[in-house]
Amino acid sequence: MKLFIVKRSLVIALAVICALGAVIGICAGVAAASAHSGDKVIVIDAGHGGVDAGVRGINTSTKESDINFSISLYLRGYFTDAGFKVVMTRKTQGGLYGLATTGFKMRDMKKRKQIIEESDADMVISVHQNFCPIPSRRGGQVFYDGASNVGKLLAESIQNSLNGMEQAVKKSTALTGDYYMLKCTENPSVIVECGFLSNAQDEALLITKDYQKSIAYAIFRGAVAYYS
Repeated sequence: MKLFIVKRSLVIALAVICALGAVIGICAGVAAASAHSGDKVIVIDAGHGGVDAGVRGINTSTKESDINFSISLYLRGYFTDAGFKVVMTRKTQGGLYGLATTGFKMRDMKKRKQIIEESDADMVISVHQNFCPIPSRRGGQVFYDGASNVGKLLAESIQNSLNGMEQAVKKSTALTGDYYMLKCTENPSVIVECGFLSNAQDEALLITKDYQKSIAYAIFRGAVAYYS
C-alpha cells in the first residue's frame, strides 16, 4: 500500500510538472510574440453584417453575423492586451456596403479590402461560421489561399490550436480556398470557420459567451504561435 501511495504521488507530481510545462510553453510563446508585437497590424474581419446575416443556427436561428462579431471582439481584446495594433473591418453589427441595393455584397467585400490595404495589414483573420447539408459535420476549419506559403503556415498554426481545444471532436487539416478575402494582401490571411451552425452541438456551443471566448483565444494562440 505504501509503495502504491509513493507511486501515485510520483505520477501526480509528474502530471503537475507536465501541465506547468505546457502552460509555461504557451506563456513563453505569447511573450516571444508580444516582444515584437508593437509594429504588427492585425486586421480582424467579422464576416457578414447588416442585411447579410450569413447562415443561421439550425435550432435557434441565431445569425452567423452576430456570432462572428462577438468572437471578433474577444479576439481583438486578446491581441490588444498582447500589444498588437488591431484594426476591425466591421466595428458594428452593420455591414460595410452603404445602401442595401443591388451589388451590396461586392461593395461590402471591396470596402473590407480597402481597410486591409490602408491599414498595411501584417495579418488578416476573417471570422465565419460554417453550414453543411450533412448535420453531423462539426468543428473548426481554417482556409488559406493556395498560392500563399505564409497563409498556409498561419492557417496550419491556427488549425492546430483549434484541434487542441477540449471540445474538438475531430482533428481537421487546414484547407485551400478560392475566396476574395484571402486575396486582399500578400501577407498571411486566413478564414476561420469556427464551427457548423447546421450541427446542433456546435450551435449550442457557439451561441454561448464562454465558448466564444475560448475559440477566440484558440485563434489568438495559433496566430501567436505563427509569429513566435
